[in-house]
Amino acid sequence: MEVQEETEQGRISQDNTQPGPAPEKTEGTGSVAADPVPGKTEGTGAETADSGQQEIPVKKKKKKKKKPVVKKPPKVIVCDRLGVRFNMTDQKVDNLKEYLIRLVRRQLKFREFWALRDISFHVRKGERVGILGLNGAGKSTLLKCIAGVLKPAEGSVTVTGNVVPLLELGAGFDKEYTGAENIYLYGTMLGYSKPFLKEKFNEIVEFSELGDFINVPVKNYSSGMKARLGFSIATVVEPEILILDEVLSVGDAKFKKKSAKKLKSMMKQGVTVLLVSHSTEQVLQICNRAIILEHGRFVASGKAAKICAQYEESIAK
Repeated sequence: MEVQEETEQGRISQDNTQPGPAPEKTEGTGSVAADPVPGKTEGTGAETADSGQQEIPVKKKKKKKKKPVVKKPPKVIVCDRLGVRFNMTDQKVDNLKEYLIRLVRRQLKFREFWALRDISFHVRKGERVGILGLNGAGKSTLLKCIAGVLKPAEGSVTVTGNVVPLLELGAGFDKEYTGAENIYLYGTMLGYSKPFLKEKFNEIVEFSELGDFINVPVKNYSSGMKARLGFSIATVVEPEILILDEVLSVGDAKFKKKSAKKLKSMMKQGVTVLLVSHSTEQVLQICNRAIILEHGRFVASGKAAKICAQYEESIAK
């Protein structure tokens, strides 16, 4: 009996020592989930900041405004590797018959002379470009190519716009005609109509300051009188491109000032000017750009003040 009582008591003690239900485990870890502590919020280990603290606003960087792109004026004169060649011979041929005979017999011998070689530059609308160089540098030849009087042997010249050239004193004048008659002759060559010239006749005579000499044959004119008449006819309208070959270097001081004033008024209207002159002072007054030619070659190009100073240094050596 005593043994049976002891076994029953052992069973009861074993039942009391059995473990209770296991605490729940958090998903993903082997650690036991602890009871939430009062006063603390669930989430990350970092505690929230005081609710009274305000966030500092972030300043946005201002975008820089792009500068407006300034469009350059179009190119109205473009010379690309321009070259002008003349055939020179030491043999004198007096008539066409002798020339043809020698040509058939291949007895004509020429020596090439390049007045211009490898000239490349451009002029934009409204620019005033002065061309500097010593005698024989090819300045007048270059202007004749641009005006269409000469054709290049190599390269090309592209001109956009109405061109009015004043290449030589008295060019386009008939020496036997009077000044009045040459107004109609030279004006027609420049493309002006007879009614237009008739309307502008008095204005041309007044600007040229020839007075009663307008009815005198041109063969009796001085170089200055020819220059004044030619300039007055050429500038009676505002051309798109004006070519001047040393025509402003002749005449009295009064007409030089008058012609320079006329040119400045035309420049304000966007007229493109090509000026050949030996006077750096005149180039500085009229032009904003300049180039230097030497023995038919392109030497320098740039702003008028810089190029004129370079030209003065070169001729002083």
